[in-house]
Amino acid sequence: MKMRPLILAAALMSGIVLVARADSFTTLRSWLSLAMQFIPHDHPSLPYPAPPEAEAWRSMGAAERLANVRARLLPKLHEALAARKCALGQRAFVRIFKESRELELWLQGDSGEWRLFRTYPIACFSGTLGPKTREGDMQAPEGFYSVTAKQLNPASSYHLAFNIGYPNAYDLAQQRTGSLIMVHGDVCSVGCFAMTDAVIEEIYLVVEAAVKDGGRVAAHCFPFRMTVERLKQADPTHLDFWQELVPAYEVFEKERRVPEIAVEGVRHLVR
Repeated sequence: MKMRPLILAAALMSGIVLVARADSFTTLRSWLSLAMQFIPHDHPSLPYPAPPEAEAWRSMGAAERLANVRARLLPKLHEALAARKCALGQRAFVRIFKESRELELWLQGDSGEWRLFRTYPIACFSGTLGPKTREGDMQAPEGFYSVTAKQLNPASSYHLAFNIGYPNAYDLAQQRTGSLIMVHGDVCSVGCFAMTDAVIEEIYLVVEAAVKDGGRVAAHCFPFRMTVERLKQADPTHLDFWQELVPAYEVFEKERRVPEIAVEGVRHLVR
């Protein structure tokens, strides 16, 4: 379903109301941040034949879709991975940064080192900086999630998709509600991360190979890059929560190690 015109209209109407009521620059900036999420970014140029037209794609079953994607992408994808000393089937790690609208895809080499395969622009997500807390709040989540094979959805209405695993144990401890938060194709979304059809095909194949035979892909969703300088400028509304995300962010930044995340009571425990 192509929702972009309706979402843009809703964002603009909300903006008119908020600007009319705005009593501070912070309110206006919050609306501008929200509205910007609905404006799709250009997708990167990838070395593959274009996906089939939407009508033809919708007529395909899941197995036919995957056969089509593999036939178009695999030869060049193997080359692109090899150029970065990566390969299909290696452990994968996804990092999402909402403020800069970036999705990083990392792969772990045979000797244990993590290599950045590609950074993709996120075409669209809804909401503002801050966690998802309830069903229908239009927020894209923040926190630590993971993907297994059962969360892949090649039959998605949004080309291809995988569920990031919201709500996780921390969300449940906080009594947060909502479900079916995806990284998917298309250029618009409510609560998910839309990557465009062409981009999701590459990401999907890498994630699919990584979760085969019981594998798991960590997916860490951050509001922004969790630097000391950026946190000084952060909205105090969510600062306590964001401070909980910092240790996991720093483990990977400093040690190039994907940390283990547990929940103790209602707090994150990073190992």
